[in-house]
Amino acid sequence: MGLVMTNIVKLEFVALHISGKNYPSWKLNAEIHLDAKRLENTINGIEASIQDKAKAMIFLHHHLHESLKAEYLTMNNPQELWINLIDRFDHLKTIMLPKDRYDWIHLRFTRF
Repeated sequence: MGLVMTNIVKLEFVALHISGKNYPSWKLNAEIHLDAKRLENTINGIEASIQDKAKAMIFLHHHLHESLKAEYLTMNNPQELWINLIDRFDHLKTIMLPKDRYDWIHLRFTRF
C-alpha cells in the first residue's frame, strides 16, 4: 500500500485573476507579504541580492493566475514584473472604485 504524497502549497492569499478583478486587494496583500518576508526591496528598485530576487519571483509567480504565469514566464526581475502588472491592472482602480463606492452607499438588504 504505497501512498502517493503530493506537495500542495497553500496560497497565502488568492492568486491574481487573469481579468485583474481582484488586483487592488492582490497588490496590497503581495506588498504586505513581501514586506513580512523582507523582500520589499526587490520591487521598490532598491538593490537586492540575487537570492532575494529569486525568492520574490517565486512568491509572485505562485500568486498569479496560470495564464499570467505563462505570459510573464520569461521575466526574471521582480521589479520588472511588478511594473508590468501595475501598467496592466492599476487603471482598474479608477474604473472599479467609483462603482464599488456607489454600490456600498446604495446597499440594501433584501432578505431580512
